Amino acid sequence: MKRVELLAPAGSPEALDAAIGEGADAVYLGLRSFNARMRTANFAFNQFEAALQAVHDRGKKVYVTVNTVFEERETDRVYQLLQFLDRLGADGIIVQDLGIAHITRECFPRLHLHASTQMNVASSRGSNFLSRNGFKRAVLARELNLDEIRSIRQTTSLELEVFVHGALCVSASGICLFSSYHGGKSANRGACTQACRRLYESDSKKGYFFSPDDLQLVDFIPDLIESGVDTFKIEGRMKSAEYVGTVVSAYRHLIDNCQEDKERALLKARSILQSDFARRKTDFFIQGGNPVYIHPDQAGGTGIHLGKIKDIYAIDDDRWAVMNSFDGLAEGDSVRVHRSDDSGRFTCKVRGVRPQVNGILVKLEGGDWRQNDDVYLIQTASMARRYKTIMPHSLDRYRAFPSHDHAPRPKVDAPSKKELEILPAGFYVLVGKVADLHAALAANPQKAMIHFDKLNAEAMRKNESTLPYKRDRLILWLDPYFPEADASWLEQEIEYWISRGIKYFVANNLGHLGILRGKGITLIAGPWLYAFNLWSAAFLLDQGVKFIIPPLEISKQNLMRIAESIPHGTFFPMVFSFPQLFTIRGDLAKTHGAATFTDRDGLGFSLNSRRDYNVLVPARPFSIIDRTPFLRKERIEKFIIDLSNASPNRGFFRDVAKAAAEARVVPEASRFNWKDGFYNEDEASR
Repeated sequence: MKRVELLAPAGSPEALDAAIGEGADAVYLGLRSFNARMRTANFAFNQFEAALQAVHDRGKKVYVTVNTVFEERETDRVYQLLQFLDRLGADGIIVQDLGIAHITRECFPRLHLHASTQMNVASSRGSNFLSRNGFKRAVLARELNLDEIRSIRQTTSLELEVFVHGALCVSASGICLFSSYHGGKSANRGACTQACRRLYESDSKKGYFFSPDDLQLVDFIPDLIESGVDTFKIEGRMKSAEYVGTVVSAYRHLIDNCQEDKERALLKARSILQSDFARRKTDFFIQGGNPVYIHPDQAGGTGIHLGKIKDIYAIDDDRWAVMNSFDGLAEGDSVRVHRSDDSGRFTCKVRGVRPQVNGILVKLEGGDWRQNDDVYLIQTASMARRYKTIMPHSLDRYRAFPSHDHAPRPKVDAPSKKELEILPAGFYVLVGKVADLHAALAANPQKAMIHFDKLNAEAMRKNESTLPYKRDRLILWLDPYFPEADASWLEQEIEYWISRGIKYFVANNLGHLGILRGKGITLIAGPWLYAFNLWSAAFLLDQGVKFIIPPLEISKQNLMRIAESIPHGTFFPMVFSFPQLFTIRGDLAKTHGAATFTDRDGLGFSLNSRRDYNVLVPARPFSIIDRTPFLRKERIEKFIIDLSNASPNRGFFRDVAKAAAEARVVPEASRFNWKDGFYNEDEASR
């Protein structure tokens, strides 16, 4: 049987030592730019060069995370980083941005491409699309069940990597806009503020309604081995070396011994993982169904809850926390403190413990902790283990740095003027339900778009004779989350509606490109394919795309930079939307018994159910409707008004349409990142 690769996180040199010391076959790590964990230590260039050599000397592999999207102004820096990784001989790069994949394929073909889970590959169609376009491996979406993984394995030759342990996102990976919506700190840029871990209020109850348990698939490792998965991945580039060592040792033991004595190997692995002081554990969707993986009473952080700080004493000029008794807490342990108002979290060291009649006094070093803050144990002093350092103590001889070379320009397979005139200038309206197509008439759109999920596919069939638009005036907007379980019905419905005269489709997942290419239809790249730069736009146009809907996160400056180099009429921006901030597989609205939520800043959100999944949308819309005259001057003349998550009444639709016709500011609307762009820590500190 083929050896399964165990892949471990290395967010720091110490974590690298732990991963290799406990038997990982490969590690993944990031440098200090263009990776999705910008808040961890990451590796300097000389550290990376030394680590790569040390890991290779031990017969192991290093994969580098280059898994964020980049803006057009950053193209040279991305090119220089890829050139650096190619020159040093990285074993593979983990990518989200189609532009990075395109540059790599064209300029650095020796670098193996691994599709990040941020690419949201959840189907055999998506996997095979990647295989045809030069990828070696896909890191599958974490929401898949075992049967779906087996199905993908049976229909693709691509290497498949599956997360088996660590933190989860409530939203399907790669389709979360929450952090970006509030101040430009985008998950797609490695700057996620973890809004899902915050405290929310709903129906006068407070809870952590979007904070998932941690993934633990130790019991399913034998099944996943049998299914043909190539690599088991442990999440945790922001975790300690002790955590990494503990988790790697458990999965290493299980992989090596489950063929001989599965039950004993599982018992041993579970025993080791009891020292993983993280959140409550879940096997998530691996068994299918609608699992309970969120417990609103569980705070959003990690560790074992020790209680609250009851009071604060000053002893010899030191601050001591008064807590309830907790047997076993000792000097040298590490704890995580959560502010009572959910405004912050930080790690402290226990520097002293004094038993008292009604509890204990604990001397905590680090952070401005306060009365009523919650304290969680994340590591005991007895867990601390020193691993052999694999990198040399002196890095003086490691002097490789990226060049200052300029990136080449991509070849742009431009649509013809005739092809671009298929969709006339003007407004297009996207709705979320078949019934809303009638309300959309109030906007008098050039064409109507409808969110084409399973529910609407059924409703369209049922109401086909009364649909208010002729088929050449309908555009089907495919859902960004495309799991393997949806492949059969989606392909059948697409074939049916093509036969009924529908010619226009918006692809929002790589799997859609696999289904739609060669069908004789007009293919539009949706915002969830993230055309943030000319290289990604060129990749999409090369796939037969004729029009590109820019990401909702894009700034005016970045859009204009790309628009300079592609034919006028190609870009097709959204100018109004209640954006999908989370896309959640499963029905949390039913689980929580609530559909509206308020955060600590008083901002409101609603959880909309769409049968097989939920989306979280803000009460405050995004709008640049008033900027359409400016866009027209730049020869961008097609615009989308997204009402798919709006209040479904004709009056609201008419008001938005009137604002669009008059290019008026929509009161209380957000600009998203249109004006200020992504948050940049370096620029913000100037």
